[in-house]
Amino acid sequence: MSDGDVLEYCLGKAGAWQDEPWDGDVVAKVGPKIFAFLGGGAVGLKCGANREEADELVDTYPDDVSKMAYIGRAGWNTVRLGGAVPDDEVLELIDASYETVVGKLPKRQRPTAGD
Repeated sequence: MSDGDVLEYCLGKAGAWQDEPWDGDVVAKVGPKIFAFLGGGAVGLKCGANREEADELVDTYPDDVSKMAYIGRAGWNTVRLGGAVPDDEVLELIDASYETVVGKLPKRQRPTAGD
């Protein structure tokens, strides 16, 4: 799976849109919130409600999943594409990150099925 495949999958989610909040850094957002950091052969995702939950994935794939810089303490991990994490599991992790972020949005900012 490539960076482009991941971006396309992310943008297929209801209400998802691409942004570049920092020069050259592509992210996928739903409403005003990021649910995926994209590029460089990896994707940054919310992988748990806290660091302990997110560390389960790091423990399972120590060579291909790491704590994200700056926001890792809040349960964000970097997942390397094309490594030991199967593509279908990467897609499941994207789904979970998206759902977690949507669930924290105020109801008025949540996408509907037609978005």
